[in-house]
Amino acid sequence: MSRSVAYTSSPLLASKTPVWRSKLVVGAIALGFVGLAGRAAYIQVLGNDFFQRQGEVRFARTLELPANRGRILDRNGLILASSVPAPSIWAIPEDVDRDRAKLQQLAKLLEMPLADLNRKLENEDKTFVWIKRQVDEPVAQQIAALNIKGIYQRKEYKRKYPEGEAAAHVVGFTNIEDNGQEGIELAFNKDLAGRAGSRRVIKDRLGRVVEDVGEQVPPVDGRDMQLSIDSKVQFFAWQKLRDAVIANKARAGSVVVLDTQSGEVLAMANYPSYDPNRRQNLSSGQLRNIALTDVFEPGSTMKPFTIGLALETNRVTPLTPIQTAPGYVVIGGSRISDSHPHGVLTVQEVLQKSSNVGTLKLALQMQPREMWDLFSQSGFGQRPQITFPGAVSGRLRPYKTWKPVEQATMSYGYGLSASLFQIARSYTVFAHDGQIIPATLMKIDEPVTGVQVLSPKTVAEVRKMLQMAAGPGGTGPKAQTLGYSVGGKSGTAHKQVGKAYAADKYRSWFVGMAPIDKPRIIVAVMVDEPSAGKYFGGDVAAPVFSEVVQQSLRMMGVQPDMAVKPQVVANAVQESF
Repeated sequence: MSRSVAYTSSPLLASKTPVWRSKLVVGAIALGFVGLAGRAAYIQVLGNDFFQRQGEVRFARTLELPANRGRILDRNGLILASSVPAPSIWAIPEDVDRDRAKLQQLAKLLEMPLADLNRKLENEDKTFVWIKRQVDEPVAQQIAALNIKGIYQRKEYKRKYPEGEAAAHVVGFTNIEDNGQEGIELAFNKDLAGRAGSRRVIKDRLGRVVEDVGEQVPPVDGRDMQLSIDSKVQFFAWQKLRDAVIANKARAGSVVVLDTQSGEVLAMANYPSYDPNRRQNLSSGQLRNIALTDVFEPGSTMKPFTIGLALETNRVTPLTPIQTAPGYVVIGGSRISDSHPHGVLTVQEVLQKSSNVGTLKLALQMQPREMWDLFSQSGFGQRPQITFPGAVSGRLRPYKTWKPVEQATMSYGYGLSASLFQIARSYTVFAHDGQIIPATLMKIDEPVTGVQVLSPKTVAEVRKMLQMAAGPGGTGPKAQTLGYSVGGKSGTAHKQVGKAYAADKYRSWFVGMAPIDKPRIIVAVMVDEPSAGKYFGGDVAAPVFSEVVQQSLRMMGVQPDMAVKPQVVANAVQESF
């Protein structure tokens, strides 16, 4: 009884709780519920759009649907570049199954050391890291079969270049993001790339798609580009150029083959080249298409233009005699010589023997503006109207600044500069009835029209002289081809190093056409710094011209215009340079 009294007499139980305190607690609880209800109403009704956006930011992703890059085709539809599926491997490092045996298999498939793979998986970004971009499809399938948690694949495409080194400088290549970096891949990147599509999705924290949101935008594949290049002509030209560069221990070489009827480039090759499928450790020099990007003094290949102008203006005829003795002239204190004295030569013999003295004597009968107009109309000093990165204009100074000695040297190709492509195109004047026609790397079907530069009568006379220059008694008899008549002009020049000419460094070239009466192709060959003992264009470049002409015309189905019989190639007359 006494224990019971003790409890009831406790001051805590005996005290009376104020009513306001109870009401305050109840009111606070009620207010909390009201706040929660208001917040819920705000989230669900008034602020719904905002919170939907915030949710999407955290969990919604826009997936890019890559477009298939367009193919690059040769004129006959053969593939020069195409895209093939090449999945890329990526990971969420914090989720990766660290089973050593599986990771070793993965590293082996990816052809990387296990240490490198582990280093990638220790990346600071724990939610995404590339393991390897663009692996072959069979490898990707084997990786998927390993079923390693945290390792994923993304669909991508990889470019393949079946022609390899032979067409590398024309086709170019793309980078890892499939953007064009060189050649046609760069020049027509926008057309080839197409337009990527998109897909809006909700992902969980493991990167898995759990729901599609909104409409899907399908990708638009890139457009195929069909070039004027004939892959068979391209490969053969590259192969013969390569052999000549190696045999002559030269630094480099280029060859251009043009269709004289359409202006289409059938081949444009350089050596050394590179394999666009394997581009490790490449230098900028290897990537240059030197047929378009490098310029040099065209030398004796300019003589047909000077002589053609003299014929066009009726100052001479092909048989007009020109005195070239004693084999040199002095102009403005400078001595200009022939390789050896010739005495009296007819105009056609001046071109056949490649006489500097005879050529400059014809040039000095003309006004500088006349020569400048002809050279300019023939494309010299003008940037080629061709869609290709890096094509250069060369140099042709204004005629008002020419001194007599400069006019003399320009008549035989010194004091101006041009690319091999420009020289090849300029010879369409002699192959297309006196018209300079546009040159293109795209296949065309419609006929082309050019600008009349010389009369058909004049160019017929010049073609006969070019045939003499490429025959016995000329500077380029090694250009002769079985079954086809040819005409052309060799060139040899000391290379310019700084402001002086190197005594032992040369460029050798040959530019010509075939068949000579109705030319179908122009072939221009340049060999840079031959050092195996021969350096004249008629010895180094003319044999390449001969082989490329013969094979190209056969591939094109052009009927021989000469009886096929053994030919005795006479020793070439040494050209003056």
